[in-house]
Amino acid sequence: MSSRREFEIAFVGLKPGIHEFYYRITDKFFEAYQQQDFRHCEANVKLSLDKKNGFMLLKFEVGGKIEIVCDRCGNMLPMDLWDEFNILVKLAEEPDTMNEQEEDPDVYYIARGESHLRVADWIYEFINLSIPIQRMCKPEEMGGPYCNKEVLDMLNKLTVKEDIPQSTVWKGLEKFKDLDK
Repeated sequence: MSSRREFEIAFVGLKPGIHEFYYRITDKFFEAYQQQDFRHCEANVKLSLDKKNGFMLLKFEVGGKIEIVCDRCGNMLPMDLWDEFNILVKLAEEPDTMNEQEEDPDVYYIARGESHLRVADWIYEFINLSIPIQRMCKPEEMGGPYCNKEVLDMLNKLTVKEDIPQSTVWKGLEKFKDLDK
């Protein structure tokens, strides 16, 4: 657990204003979490903490690279990470109750007596949110050095050809297509 201390910010001793923290995230960081569907993470997280009276504004800037399984061919594909996330941390008497009632996911409450802010879970979440939903190379890169050529050939064979004759069951329905116009 001591390795996680580097992700704790002792905000009580900080003067009001902007403070910056930098984190280099590798695969070792994710060992405390569940198995990931990516590897070779080399992420850099810049955290700007703007301390005010009674609250803090946190801005996370995520950048770097990972390797992830391509949705199209199944090979490992290098992918760039880049995104920004903002969190508003407020001090409250009953933070657990306030967090349950809060509808805005970008607002988080901590107890007034807290002295440290734990950012590891946010870093974990924001790196995962920086990964695109569709994990494929761009169409112009398809067939490149990261692609599994055998799988792409099989996918090309399975695509529907437009020159296949249409079923006669639907023949004649096209005349009703433009009746509304």
